[in-house]
Amino acid sequence: MLTDALRKELADELAAAERTRVPIDPLAVRYPEIDVVDAYEIQLINMRQRFDGGAKVVGHKVGLSSKAMQQMMGVDEPDYGHLLAEMEVFEDVPVDTAKYLYPRVEVEVGFILGADLPGEDCTEEDVRKATVAYAPSIELIDTRIKDWKIALCDTIADNASSAGYVLGKQRVSPDQLDIKNIDAVLTRNGEVIAEGRSDAVLGDPTIAVAWLARKVASFGVRLKAGDIVLPGSCTRAIDARPGDEFIAEFAGLGSVHLGFA
Repeated sequence: MLTDALRKELADELAAAERTRVPIDPLAVRYPEIDVVDAYEIQLINMRQRFDGGAKVVGHKVGLSSKAMQQMMGVDEPDYGHLLAEMEVFEDVPVDTAKYLYPRVEVEVGFILGADLPGEDCTEEDVRKATVAYAPSIELIDTRIKDWKIALCDTIADNASSAGYVLGKQRVSPDQLDIKNIDAVLTRNGEVIAEGRSDAVLGDPTIAVAWLARKVASFGVRLKAGDIVLPGSCTRAIDARPGDEFIAEFAGLGSVHLGFA
């Protein structure tokens, strides 16, 4: 494990990389001894600094929630990051691509909680009961690590590579839709570029949300009514370029648009 001083130093490096848009070398290469606890503590250092500056948590995202990504990273569970109000992007406002280093988009079925979730004992049934609606979503991901050359601890320390999110307008009650069977299609500039289904996320995105509730409880955090949870992508991540217009369409759930300038 790393010293507290080194954790703070690395957190400062990541924050500076995001601010200046100058990426840094992978933490896992420079410090092979770094572990998951170090990485989450680095993430939390930067989150606390944002909270001190007035940032508000509106939810969390789950990453590495497909078996393929877990195998690629050599892990057996997902990771998570924070969603802040200031990270929201909008369907009718093009994203300034220059504000990011290596922006990509992911297609996700968003969960909107209508009740608090339990912590360590949270089950999938608890998630189903607490979820007031599903929403079409695109997550904007980015990395502050050079060329996306990330290992597990790199992405965790870097807020699970999260950079932004947008929700479409439609809301669907969980009792009206099979969360395991939502087909998703992503187009870029009118061309289909990725297709997937919601069960790409651990076989059932509800499993990812329950895992998240249990995981964050170990850091003294609870998922609360009104929170947004992005459980993981239905498709592979797609690079975003200036001028790109993305539309993610979800069977039975509507669509969401995100443009880049």
